[in-house]
Amino acid sequence: MQKNIGDVYEGMDLTCDTHPSDQSVNPKAYLDAISTFKAGDVAIIFTPDDTHYEIALACIQQGMHVMVTKPIVQTLEHHLNLIKVAKEKNVLVAMEVHKRLDPFYADARDRARAQLGNFQYMYAYMSQPKHQLDTFKAWAGKSSDISYYLNSHHIDFSEWTLEGIARPVRVTGTSSSGVAHAKGMKTEDSITLTVQWENLNDKSLGCAVYTSSWVAPKSDVHSQQRFHYMGTNGDINVDQAHRGMTVACDGKPFASVNPLFMKYTATNGKFSGQGSYGVRSFECFVDACREVNAGTKTVESFDDGSLATASTTVQGTAILEAGRRSLDADGRPMDILYGEDGHSPVEIRPHEF
Repeated sequence: MQKNIGDVYEGMDLTCDTHPSDQSVNPKAYLDAISTFKAGDVAIIFTPDDTHYEIALACIQQGMHVMVTKPIVQTLEHHLNLIKVAKEKNVLVAMEVHKRLDPFYADARDRARAQLGNFQYMYAYMSQPKHQLDTFKAWAGKSSDISYYLNSHHIDFSEWTLEGIARPVRVTGTSSSGVAHAKGMKTEDSITLTVQWENLNDKSLGCAVYTSSWVAPKSDVHSQQRFHYMGTNGDINVDQAHRGMTVACDGKPFASVNPLFMKYTATNGKFSGQGSYGVRSFECFVDACREVNAGTKTVESFDDGSLATASTTVQGTAILEAGRRSLDADGRPMDILYGEDGHSPVEIRPHEF
């Protein structure tokens, strides 16, 4: 923190309590941390994917509002239980998805809903360089995979965009391998989820293909990310990695930068990225929690798409779990089943041919 924040920006107070201490290891230290907070406080969880559920559940039971990085959890069962307990405690639970505040993605979403008609096709790609396998070697292929880590971004975009228009009904997972295996890591290099979406107004079908990889070469960006979306009335292409700004500097690699996400360069020695959507994502959640605590808004009022609440992101979790189960079943398609409302997934079942 001192190197990356304190030595870069003036006037940044880095004082904080840590659990456990820097000299000890305790996987359950989050319980000690939670005990120091009261109902109405805010917890923000950025930990390995398989730990999200237990930590979030403990925070909710303490009466805290909770924001969890994507994926919010790894299974449909866990997601539905978080919703149940959050309602009992009347707390706000949401997934941190900063792309919803990206003006390119937000405008694409609104155009798709207002102008493009029923869903037809989407192709989304997101990758990171292969050194990420070393960065995440503690959990890669052991407790999570690249689909949970990266496909979750564009799957959330689809669920956010297609709310009330279409729903996912079938998922098939395929993968590539070789690079990770050569490092002794039992995980996929790239994962592609093919998702069949059903338009609600006429039962017609659309297809989405989500591909994620962590074996890409180093390039001008840390993460390649782009998508093509087509509806019955038109299409949209977005390249989130290239915003028209490049930087070349002696001793450093050529780079395409995106200060819309995060402005790292200081202004007169001080941090000046408050308007970046990477910061606003947290600010918006904290503001929402303050409104709930003050009684000026209800938890349910944020199910309008302004936040990626637990109640409005269930389909995404169902897609990710179904994709993992399909991969583990040698590519057998998985069907997503719905309850009486026809909107909320209740079960994932292997497809019967």
